Amino acid sequence: MEWTDVLNRIAAGEDQFTEFKPHFRDKDKVGKTICAFANTEGGLVVLGVSDARQVIGVAEDSEQVQERLTSFLQTGCSSPVSARLGRHEDPGGWIHWIEVPRQRGFEPMRYDSRVWVRRGRSTVEPSPSELQDLYNLFGYILTEERAIEAASSGDIDFGTFRAFLRQLGIETTEGPQPHADDDLRNRSVLVDVGGQLRPTLYGVLAFGAEPQRYPQTANFRIECAAYAGADRAAPPLVVTGATGRLDEQLTRALAWFQTLGRFETYRELLRTDRYLLPIEALREALTNAVAHRDYAITGSKIQLDVFEDSAELTSPGSLPNHMTPDSVRAGGSARSRNESIANYLLTMRFMEQRARGWPLMRAAMRDFNGTEPELDHDADARFVRVTFRLGGTSQ
Repeated sequence: MEWTDVLNRIAAGEDQFTEFKPHFRDKDKVGKTICAFANTEGGLVVLGVSDARQVIGVAEDSEQVQERLTSFLQTGCSSPVSARLGRHEDPGGWIHWIEVPRQRGFEPMRYDSRVWVRRGRSTVEPSPSELQDLYNLFGYILTEERAIEAASSGDIDFGTFRAFLRQLGIETTEGPQPHADDDLRNRSVLVDVGGQLRPTLYGVLAFGAEPQRYPQTANFRIECAAYAGADRAAPPLVVTGATGRLDEQLTRALAWFQTLGRFETYRELLRTDRYLLPIEALREALTNAVAHRDYAITGSKIQLDVFEDSAELTSPGSLPNHMTPDSVRAGGSARSRNESIANYLLTMRFMEQRARGWPLMRAAMRDFNGTEPELDHDADARFVRVTFRLGGTSQ
């Protein structure tokens, strides 16, 4: 881009493709803007110009600024930025510009471990749906074996992993033990990426110290909400996010549901305290949602919604491996989209591999209030929903 082109952009003012900065000392603001331009349609960052379009120049040595900009483009973001640099000495001082083209790689670019996009004249973080569209645009398909490249082997809680091995019946203290990294790699917790060991999605969700800290995994949690009405149009009463590792999410979601209250039933002279639903039915539904959700849908959460007469559990993705609603209701052969996650939950005693999930839920609900769970599968909208009816409690 020539200086005359830059002057025209300055005269036109800031917009979706142009951003002015007075200097490069505030590297964070420049870095976010470069990242946002790279992730969307590209753009021009001009240094030495005020928001009011006044050319004020960059006071620092011109050569040093160019060197710092070159270094930043190589190392400042999650991957190198293929931008073009320019400069011009104006009577007001040196003007530098960075012409950032639209970038496409494995996944969206990050600055300071966060994804940024351009929305009008603003640099912002994308919403969950925008982030999903962005990952889809980049062709990034996240499966349980895929590396989370923003994480490192040090982000795995090795104590939690060793406890898992003990659940498997593997001795972890006596005799010669494999090197920790070798053990983690052999069990698909770590994978080699360009000579560096990175945690897999399975590794982060099952053994990560902070599973939701990465852009790709921020919404891999259970959103719990209770409403004062029959649907989501009603005011929410209690809302929480069940976060953490997979076992922690399940435990926290169940604990939250139990705080919603209990009621008393009597059979002859004996009193029984019951929750709003049989815990074994809800536990089965939650475990299946965590085990079988489509983790390629990065912008969506599992949702547990409790209304005045029902509870709904919605999981992102369609039914796995060609299963149909009829085969689920019939208790068809067990199939999993995420084998490592399913095996982890099996080992941790949250689930079994006998395809008894739906029959167990149905039996529990029939005994509880004479109703059956309902299954809604929308392959186009990509969700699976299980609905439990709260009313009609039998005595």
